[in-house]
Amino acid sequence: MGEQLRIVISGGGTGGHIFPAVSIANAIKNRCPDAKILFVGALGRMEMQRVPAAGYEIKGLPICGFDRKNMLKNVIVLYRIWKSQRMARKIIKEFKPMAAVGVGGYASGPTLNTCAKMGIPCLIQEQNSYAGVTNKLLAKKAERICVAYDGMERFFPADKIMKTGNPVRQALLDTKMTNEDALSSFGLKPGLRTVLIVGGSLGARTINESVLEHLDLVEQSGVQFIWQTGKYYNAAIMEQLKGHKEIPTLKVTDFISDMGAAYKAADLVISRAGASSISEFCLIGKPVILVPSPNVAEDHQTKNALALVEKDAALYVKDADAPAQLLNLAVETVKDDKALTRLGGNIKKLALPDSADIIAQEVIKLAQGGR
Repeated sequence: MGEQLRIVISGGGTGGHIFPAVSIANAIKNRCPDAKILFVGALGRMEMQRVPAAGYEIKGLPICGFDRKNMLKNVIVLYRIWKSQRMARKIIKEFKPMAAVGVGGYASGPTLNTCAKMGIPCLIQEQNSYAGVTNKLLAKKAERICVAYDGMERFFPADKIMKTGNPVRQALLDTKMTNEDALSSFGLKPGLRTVLIVGGSLGARTINESVLEHLDLVEQSGVQFIWQTGKYYNAAIMEQLKGHKEIPTLKVTDFISDMGAAYKAADLVISRAGASSISEFCLIGKPVILVPSPNVAEDHQTKNALALVEKDAALYVKDADAPAQLLNLAVETVKDDKALTRLGGNIKKLALPDSADIIAQEVIKLAQGGR
């Protein structure tokens, strides 16, 4: 290709948006090492740290979401949207991208709207089974819409949809650790069934409460647990655990940096039902109990979870029922060889590998004038 490829990627707010965005950028770079990639995110959101850490330049917009509780505050929100649109136009005019990618989140709205108005072809990537507001608004202006679930014609023009799956963190798939090495890295013993409990990098209050209320079961179950509390809740949880005798089969940590090792160590995972996490479970064929967060737009995590439950590919516990049911179900399931084999086999069938590479190929095609 004669001209240097220039791609803008926009969106973020959560790891579920950022991990796919970085994976797509990496896949573009693998195909076109000289490509210039610029991210556009929202100031104050996690992409402003995570993207530079992944080796990419990012520009921040002052955009934020509407406040549904205090309507007066939305005067400021409207001003920030107007300012973000002006800033996005300046960024796009200076960078001159040949194609734009939107992964959802506040910043992708003004960025991709600006690109579409300037005739720059756009691709959006929707991670969830229930489309986000920003992506639904951008759909008419996009050339391609890459999705991970069936039935997305409810939200998007059918002729633009490609079922590609969600890009995941490549390190999870590349880990060479054995199960024994992984367990050893957490100070746990080989030969015992192991449950991994995760609630995202910040944590999940209900999942944490479900463990705290059943420490006696954890101790007496004959099962090992790796418990990522999340940084937000860790100090309070460690304080509460001081009042309970030490449980050798319980490894408590605020954050797990090597999730590849954690998944390799686990026979069963307890997790929220974010789209990126689910894609990871599918690719590694890991049995999972999903506890959807009730605090997300359009209750999309429940819809993500039920899409798996309908195919007997995951178990599901409502957030409100988790303190009473979750730990008992986990212990019962992790000791059931047939259940683990069935769930692991069924979730593996839903895997869509090479998602990042397929999406990167489409982005490059758009940039080179293929519509």
